[in-house]
Amino acid sequence: MTSSLTIDFFHDVVCCWCFNISSRMRSLAAEFDLTVQHKTFVLQASRAEMAQRWGSPEKARETILGHWSVCRNVSDQPDQVDIEAMRSAPFDYPHGMTAALGCKAAERLGGQTAHWDMFDRLQRAHLSEARNIADPDTVIQAARTLELDIPAFIGQLEDPSTLKAVEADRQQARRLQVQSVPTLIVRETGARLVNGPRDDLAAQLRTALRSVA
Repeated sequence: MTSSLTIDFFHDVVCCWCFNISSRMRSLAAEFDLTVQHKTFVLQASRAEMAQRWGSPEKARETILGHWSVCRNVSDQPDQVDIEAMRSAPFDYPHGMTAALGCKAAERLGGQTAHWDMFDRLQRAHLSEARNIADPDTVIQAARTLELDIPAFIGQLEDPSTLKAVEADRQQARRLQVQSVPTLIVRETGARLVNGPRDDLAAQLRTALRSVA
């Protein structure tokens, strides 16, 4: 029997590095027949947490966009990271909780595939289109473009148990001492993949496969 791996992918929609890794993991999942389990790990879950972490909206935007610049330099899709559009966006840099709820709501309707599709769609809204993903209307519009059942999606988005599911992922991340995103954990071995180019990730997966064969 061919060995297979399950990868726990901890991510936050606002994370530019997660954007790079998501597309690479889609390709690798097909090549290695991986099972990818998506875990929402919201770094800042509210405007209050954003203020506590960054001090001011202006400082948050400029510091985070500095990270975007570094990330774009090593991206497989640099044209999809529009720094200037987000710099001039007419809203504070968004926290990730609303988008995380959207991903969990999609998951409840369509499983892990829907979660990943929603995650990628909201990352495009954030990084490429400079839309406010802390606004529920942006998240609902993303669900509409994915052709989800909108009344059912809104019901899940507003259901308190969806928030509990997001918080459960956050607590799991803390138990595993996940401190940054993206984090990729091979469930069978507990190994953490070192984020990097696709070829580096593929080499790490081959090593993990040999260890469980």
